[in-house]
Amino acid sequence: MQRLYTPWRMQYLTDESRRTACIFCAAAEADDPRRHWVLHRDADNLAMLNLYPYSSGHIMIAPRRHWARPQDADLRALQGLTHLMQAALRILDQVYAPQGYNLGMNVGRAAGAGFADHYHLHIVPRWEGDTNFMTTVAETRLVPEDLSVTYEKLRPLFESWAGEDSPR
Repeated sequence: MQRLYTPWRMQYLTDESRRTACIFCAAAEADDPRRHWVLHRDADNLAMLNLYPYSSGHIMIAPRRHWARPQDADLRALQGLTHLMQAALRILDQVYAPQGYNLGMNVGRAAGAGFADHYHLHIVPRWEGDTNFMTTVAETRLVPEDLSVTYEKLRPLFESWAGEDSPR
């Protein structure tokens, strides 16, 4: 058996606060959005990078309010989430030119939600041939870009968008 060492994950695995703290609520209220990989925040929603992405550019969009299910949210937040999703897709098209996307929500623990009390939308850019033998055989993901590089590419475009109809 081959071993791949991932020492950066130990802090996450041993962090007691992650068991009780909601990453989306923390990101919504953080003084330093960069610390939580926040790309955009407005009155109702936020967009942030996934700390453990499936591919480069993996974004999560969540309401600022702590709702477990989309059916509990108010219409304004749902419409804002959709608007922010459109902007994120346009920005990802511009920066990464993916050939497709996986968009989805895992609502509830039984559906696979890692944070079951705060619903969120995943946007995962995809390219033909991006599923490789490492994921299939070794249950390991290869993400070709460091998270900080992804952040520096995307954050300025989200800042310039700031709720307009389309990102610049």
